[in-house]
Amino acid sequence: MDMDEETLPLFVLPMVLFPGELQELRVFEPRYRQMLDTCLLDERPFGLVMNDPFEPTNGWDGPRRHGCEAIILNHETKGVNHFITITGGRRFFIDEIIEPALPPLHDPSMADLIEDGMVPDLNALIERIPSDHPHHRLYISGNVTYLEEEGVLDEAEQATLRDITSRLILQAGQGMNIDESVLEDWINSICAEQISHRRTSIYNVAALCLNNLEDRQQLLACHTVTEAMHELNTHVQGLFGEAE
Repeated sequence: MDMDEETLPLFVLPMVLFPGELQELRVFEPRYRQMLDTCLLDERPFGLVMNDPFEPTNGWDGPRRHGCEAIILNHETKGVNHFITITGGRRFFIDEIIEPALPPLHDPSMADLIEDGMVPDLNALIERIPSDHPHHRLYISGNVTYLEEEGVLDEAEQATLRDITSRLILQAGQGMNIDESVLEDWINSICAEQISHRRTSIYNVAALCLNNLEDRQQLLACHTVTEAMHELNTHVQGLFGEAE
């Protein structure tokens, strides 16, 4: 089965990407170098999904069901490493997981490929794929449904996001002895740039304060604006409570 428009390559790792969020990644595993080559050649995004070690697929950590499209903004190569800058695009739900063509190298069936502790290169791995296998992808992919960002934020919800942003910046700035007038300028600038009636405002604020992966995953999976605001408020109040 060749990759088509309904099949999204999946980068599965302990990370959660929000729509509009900028991140940098180092890509070094052969399976993801193959994925990146395909995405760059076809000028297409991939999906970034938090890993689920309790639901393996062909021996690899499987993906959680909700993820975020990753759009490649910049790419550099240094030796066998790829360095990419990405931004979050559309959220999606994985309807069907498509297994990679090979299991991990620690699988007993792959033991003969490792010589003197050296990891086989990409070509050696591709040659290992049986000729009758339905595809030659070393990475997990999936058929996905993109989720609409339905709903808008009312004035009260926007005010809540501005309050959260203000408290975060003041809390961080006071710890660094930054002048309050400078902090106020920062607050006004960030709120003007990041907060509006659009649902993505929730992700903009969450990217500033949510570090726990499970908290980020729960927010990413929320269906409605009301649900997402409640989820963010719950985690943020806990954060402020710890600080106080």
